Amino acid sequence: MMLRVFVPLLVTLIASMQVQAAAPSLGSITPRGGQRGTEMTIFFNGGNLADAQEILFYNPGVTVKKLEVVNPSQVKVTAAIAPDCRLGEHNFRVRCASGISEVRTFWIGALASETEKEPNTEFAAAQKIAMNVTVHGVVDNEDVDYFAFDVKKGQRISVEVEAMRLGTTLFDPYVAILDSKRFELATSDDSPMIKQDSMCSVIAPEDGTYYVMIRESAYGGNGACNYRLHIGTFPRPTAVVPAGGKFGEEIEVTFLGDPSGPIKQKVKLPATDDPNFRLHAVDAGGISPSAIPFRLSEFPNTIEVEPNPAHAQATTGVIPGAFNGVLSEVGDIDCFRFAGKKGQVYDVHCYARRIGSQLDPVMTLSVFNGGAIVANDDSAGPDSFFRVTLPNDGEYVLQVNDHLGKGGVNYHYRVEFTPVVPKLALGVPKSAQYSQERQAFAVPRGNRFATLVSASRVDFGGDLVVQPGALPEKVTLATENMIGSMTLVPMVFEAAPDAPIGAKLTPFFGKHVDPNVKLQSSFKQDAELIIGNPGQSIYWAANMDQAVIGVTEAVPFKISIVQPKVPLVHNGSMALKVVAERQAGFKAPITVSMLYNPPGVGSATNVTIPEGQNEITLPLNANGGAPVRTWKIAVMGTATHNGGPVWVSSQLADLVIAPPYVTFAMERGAVEQGKPTQMFCKITVNTPFTGNAKVSLLGLPAKVATKEMEFNKDTKEIAFALTTEATTPAGIHRNIFCQVLIPENGDLIPHTVGGTELRVDVPLPPKPNAPPPPPMPMPMPMPMAQPMPMPMAPPMKRLSRLEQLRLEQQEREKALQNPAPKK
Repeated sequence: MMLRVFVPLLVTLIASMQVQAAAPSLGSITPRGGQRGTEMTIFFNGGNLADAQEILFYNPGVTVKKLEVVNPSQVKVTAAIAPDCRLGEHNFRVRCASGISEVRTFWIGALASETEKEPNTEFAAAQKIAMNVTVHGVVDNEDVDYFAFDVKKGQRISVEVEAMRLGTTLFDPYVAILDSKRFELATSDDSPMIKQDSMCSVIAPEDGTYYVMIRESAYGGNGACNYRLHIGTFPRPTAVVPAGGKFGEEIEVTFLGDPSGPIKQKVKLPATDDPNFRLHAVDAGGISPSAIPFRLSEFPNTIEVEPNPAHAQATTGVIPGAFNGVLSEVGDIDCFRFAGKKGQVYDVHCYARRIGSQLDPVMTLSVFNGGAIVANDDSAGPDSFFRVTLPNDGEYVLQVNDHLGKGGVNYHYRVEFTPVVPKLALGVPKSAQYSQERQAFAVPRGNRFATLVSASRVDFGGDLVVQPGALPEKVTLATENMIGSMTLVPMVFEAAPDAPIGAKLTPFFGKHVDPNVKLQSSFKQDAELIIGNPGQSIYWAANMDQAVIGVTEAVPFKISIVQPKVPLVHNGSMALKVVAERQAGFKAPITVSMLYNPPGVGSATNVTIPEGQNEITLPLNANGGAPVRTWKIAVMGTATHNGGPVWVSSQLADLVIAPPYVTFAMERGAVEQGKPTQMFCKITVNTPFTGNAKVSLLGLPAKVATKEMEFNKDTKEIAFALTTEATTPAGIHRNIFCQVLIPENGDLIPHTVGGTELRVDVPLPPKPNAPPPPPMPMPMPMPMAQPMPMPMAPPMKRLSRLEQLRLEQQEREKALQNPAPKK
């Protein structure tokens, strides 16, 4: 797809603002839209906009003729809107020398603009306007705005509002068309096609003055509740049949729901898929402000022929293909008949709510004049979906009905029977919930920026190659193949020190590593604009099929991972070293976090390189299920510079996940308070190593002490000597384990191994009348001249845990047989 970036003919910067700014932010735009075929002034409002250089539009039709920085919070743009510019929502960003802003939207309409003028809160004080205008207004708390206009009998009055769709505030509008007696001829709150926004239309019953009223549906509102209210004679249908067509064909469609009756229109469809393709109804009264969703396909259409409520009357079609219709009245049922072959497998989607219909569809597939094979109600949200394998050669019937038996002109649908093909949907995961942070890839000169690309696989597995369509000049990409078990792949963009400052709009593409596996690949990036209750619901989002990759001015720091010399082992840990290169004079703290954690790997949320320092360690750990392989990892770094955040990334480094080099089998221990004991560990060496490893016993209870020990690859067993005190807490103390440090390549590999418990007992009471223990005899001195060889004492046999328990039980029984005398 071509880059749609409109370079300004003139960039005027205030001399005092010729300094590097922080990452820009964009909060609002005024006005919120404009008329195509005109030239207008637009103000972009936000922060850190002092070095603004460009407005990036995602679609053609708007050209920036002049750009002026008014102050760091506002940019003034003179823009020309082409006469054939696509109507509706357009996404854009502001590109500054130092960064790229969030996505915001601008709306293009066909009508001249009018500004709301207060007071117009009372019906008697309605603002007088001409027909066929777009009013730009604001609703305050408990505010109601009225507009009056003159109409001839039989003339169509259509109203549509863009409010929630402007993406600035949670504004749920309500509109009404009234006559001169204040009688409501038509009202609208929400609409299946335009969500929380409103639209309605009537035919004027007589000559006279008519009114449009707009307010917030619950009489709320504030100074941020902006709207664009279209009032005119334009058609305002609510449905279209068919709701899709075949690539490259010219077809006739019928718009339904307009008060003037059905509107027929011929349409030439794009030769290839276009996710932005929509249909606007056009007649002598004008063009509808908002389009109706329309699907594009490679398969033929079948349009229902009424009546078709039963098998015998079913409309005949073919599969693969699409069946189109409308449940035009309450209780309506539509049936379609087609021939199928045994073993054919199809995905069957009913598009209704997804294309702005009121229908809650239920689909049933049956053998012709026979029983049902499969049925579905809500597998695709309110819409229906199933996958079916046809059981036999023969004829089949698809039935479509509403879940509650409703019907009307707005109950249109399209059912697509398509072969099962592998599909790949790519996107960019969000760095924070509902956030646009780091969703534009701004790469500072001589530096790096990292992102993740996500993949959703349907009907295939295996490794993927994922790449952007194009990169800015002198920008390179480091990545790896996305393995079959993963849905994410890291990417690091790096800009040369002399890379030209600018940006490109580009999608990402994916392909299978096996060239014989063909995929339908798509890319989508969403930016949530309106979020609210209940449950942080997304009321409006900007949808894009391209990402922005840009080069920005250099920043005064850079971060790198010191490539680990040793692996991260299962149930082990690692201190990942990150170093910063600072330009002279830049001392700000740098917050460092992992771009992502490979499966089974945990990390600290973030660590901070302190002010004026140049390195930090980021703790990592791996559980026992972490896949054994080499992973590509990166860290992100952010610091405050010139009053705002600046993001960079490290290079892609290798993180090797390996099985543990050693495993420990630890025996359970038992000891009386104040006495010594030993804790034995059997060692199994899985990966031989050189030198001595150090091992510490951790998790011991208070007032139990031991010392660090060493072992090598040939050691089979070690014993920790434990000492206790008379006040060591009694009881069973669990979660005792060993930490092992194995040397390799001049570094240490931390392991967490073993696991056991230590039981600390209160000493048994002394036996009654027991004589004191005899004193230890003093050894006889031996003559120095003729020393006698001392016989070696036989080694004491170490009792097993079972033998220890048996001895302890015998001691308890003896104590019970000889209780201490009562005082």
